[in-house]
Amino acid sequence: MTGSAPRVAELAYYPVKGCAAVRPATAAITPAGITHDRAFLVVDGKGVYRTQRRHPRLAAITPVVSDDGCRMSLHHPDLPPFSFAVVHSGPRRSVDLFGTAFGGIDQGPAVGEWLSQAIGADSRLVRVPPDHRRVTDGHTPGTSNYADSSAVHILSLSSLALLNEKLRSAGQPMVPMERFRPNIVVDGWEHAHTEDRLRGVTIGDCRLGYAKLALRCVVTTVDQRSGRKAGPEPLRTLAGYRRTEGGLVFGTKFAVVRPGTVSVGDPVAVTGWGVSEM
Repeated sequence: MTGSAPRVAELAYYPVKGCAAVRPATAAITPAGITHDRAFLVVDGKGVYRTQRRHPRLAAITPVVSDDGCRMSLHHPDLPPFSFAVVHSGPRRSVDLFGTAFGGIDQGPAVGEWLSQAIGADSRLVRVPPDHRRVTDGHTPGTSNYADSSAVHILSLSSLALLNEKLRSAGQPMVPMERFRPNIVVDGWEHAHTEDRLRGVTIGDCRLGYAKLALRCVVTTVDQRSGRKAGPEPLRTLAGYRRTEGGLVFGTKFAVVRPGTVSVGDPVAVTGWGVSEM
């Protein structure tokens, strides 16, 4: 599709922050992003977040949540699957996400025990409470569940192609899109990093507003299939051409201006352009 009108090539959401993706053909986008995206968070005994930054083995866990959000099953290659009824209401526990205080509803000791075995560290699982009131920053404010920041992360195939060409030229292995954990992958833009210049976009009946560029961290060095760190790439190569004062950037974050439904193959209609902040 490269060179044609831009369209959605892939959709993904991550029910448990840090764990594997679910890739639907069609998804409802709520004010907090794709339904169930980062609605659950693995924490330690004190409620402090766990992510692939320090626990890369999270990547090997595949969560499957029912459409109505009432049941979840967790899958890991070295453990029997674990299925449970999601607890939607109950006592709140304090949650620390990157130093910011939130609340969470604990999903019980049995879930925590399974996760502790899977990642090799004492863990619990919490879900965002119904009264979760997070305000995200950026050019367009919005909300999200337990995502790093804004609700929707967009990345293009052309941006990945440029990175992989630079990796190949340096004699390094290419990296797959899953290293960057986007929500919406776009095909059809001729130039890399076109997503940096978007200020407004409509996909399906959903409207998104630009928030900020996506900062990259050590998670991009984790093999998302095995849950093991794979070396300094792609961060080392990104440092050569995608460095800002705030860090390395790759992809763009958006707030949800109008919720709606999006599907793979939907046209990506740009309603506003700006200048890249790179």
